[in-house]
Amino acid sequence: MFVIIADQVDSRHDRDHVDEAIGMLSARFGEHLVLPPERTAGDELQLLVADGATALAATLALLRDDHWRAGLGLGPVALPLPAGVREASGPAFIAARAAIEAAERRPLRFAVRGARGEGAAERAGGPATIEDGAADIGAIIDLLLTQRARWSEQGWQLHDLLERGLTQGEAALELGITPQAASKRARAAGLRVDADARASIGRLLDAVGRTSDGEEGAAAGDTDPGRAGSASVTGP
Repeated sequence: MFVIIADQVDSRHDRDHVDEAIGMLSARFGEHLVLPPERTAGDELQLLVADGATALAATLALLRDDHWRAGLGLGPVALPLPAGVREASGPAFIAARAAIEAAERRPLRFAVRGARGEGAAERAGGPATIEDGAADIGAIIDLLLTQRARWSEQGWQLHDLLERGLTQGEAALELGITPQAASKRARAAGLRVDADARASIGRLLDAVGRTSDGEEGAAAGDTDPGRAGSASVTGP
């Protein structure tokens, strides 16, 4: 499972953006969310996701807006799941809390952490633990965010149209530019590399974050106080 915790940046000097972000996440990813986003404390929100592609896409959507920092936690959660994310708990939530705390100290405003002591899905040559795998994936996501920080407004416009399913030619028509100009923008932003990287990162997240039924069952009996609804609880 994947837990995202997002915290508004410089909230004391800006209006509250939590409801706006919750609406965006629900509209874009609602059918793919295990537990939808909720305000959990002040200017913080949390959500629970089952697949890596959605976890990455939701995180990137938040980080595109300079109002947010985000922490992504990987690992099992306590079962059965409650009706809302505020009442959910388990190692993935503790990892997400550690991630958002780390994100406060990072220029990219993002960090990913894996549940400590949890074994990763078995595969040859893979990381020994979810914690190790999360560190590896975090470095790759950092590269993606660094590249995106260099995109021009024109690059973002083309990216958004392609993400809507338009071909590059159709996007060029929509933007009122030639196909050659669209191709030049795509190359300058590295849009194909970005799309391929996102697909690969999603698969890596799934591979690392996938836990056995036994691990999830064990998490159901976890009594660690790393609960989703409490902003004061910190991970180890």
